Amino acid sequence: MAELTRREVEALIVSADGGSVYLSCLDLSGIVLRGMKLRGANLTSANLRGANLSGADLSVNPQNESAAILVRADLTDANLSGAKLTRANCAGAIFENADLSSADLRDANLSTEGDDHVVLRGAKLRDANLSGANLTGADLTGADLTGANLTDASLYKAKLEGVIGYEP
Repeated sequence: MAELTRREVEALIVSADGGSVYLSCLDLSGIVLRGMKLRGANLTSANLRGANLSGADLSVNPQNESAAILVRADLTDANLSGAKLTRANCAGAIFENADLSSADLRDANLSTEGDDHVVLRGAKLRDANLSGANLTGADLTGADLTGANLTDASLYKAKLEGVIGYEP
């Protein structure tokens, strides 16, 4: 896995000239990409362990094919709407106030304790691991939770209208 710096990622974005950025299979662990515009980025099997992606735009990345590693990444206030993160490992990641509406998180590991007020409207969470997740105040309106592991998850004050595969 190749390692990149923030400056190198910025150069990739410029060279993409408005197209999607290919970050597949790169080691971006611990990198600070706070507020970075990575809309449509391909994160297939990228290692973003411990990365700071707070406020970043990682929305609409339909070309992702497999698991990104987002273990203990900070995604506070990040935009991941419409992102494809199937089989992503997000254990311990921070999604506070993040927008994951319509995101594809099937088979993802989202076991974490700090997800207050995350937006998961219409998200595909089929067979996802949400064990121990703090979804206090989360908006799960219309989300698909079929087969999701919600053991010890907190859904206090969560919006659950139209949720598929879950009965409170």
